[in-house]
Amino acid sequence: MRTTERTQATLRRLGEPGDLGWVVMAHGELYATEYGWNTDFEALVGRIVADYAGGGDDERRAAWIAELDGRRVGCVFCVPADEKDGKTAKLRLLLVDPSARGHGIGSRLVGECLNFAKEAGYQDITLWTNDVLVSARRIYQAYGFQLVDEKPHHSFGKDLVGQDWSRPL
Repeated sequence: MRTTERTQATLRRLGEPGDLGWVVMAHGELYATEYGWNTDFEALVGRIVADYAGGGDDERRAAWIAELDGRRVGCVFCVPADEKDGKTAKLRLLLVDPSARGHGIGSRLVGECLNFAKEAGYQDITLWTNDVLVSARRIYQAYGFQLVDEKPHHSFGKDLVGQDWSRPL
């Protein structure tokens, strides 16, 4: 018998053992599978995660893990865009595992990030993505992000179009 009951995802602050490694592994595996990206992308994610883990000022940076049935299925990070400026936050590393899509997790993660950024005193928030990430872009647009720049680049073994998005808080 098939059930139509949907399990509710939970969000929690990143900080459990294995969270940091999961973020790097999940990004590396997912983007290789879905987009054919090479390990250069996983290395970039590793640097972002290491910078987050080694950073200070917990009042100005945060990250969340989404869980479904007790397993990690998503994440997002909020960090200062420029440590000197202090006015602009940066949304980073949004990810939802394919097995957990359709539960509104991506939207909830972005909402959590925006709420935190506003409460932390940021005035604006930016993000960088690539045009092939259509589902993420829909979420960003739904939250009022505007495309401010895009440039072709060759990264992660692919020809891509990088996009900068921004919105006031």
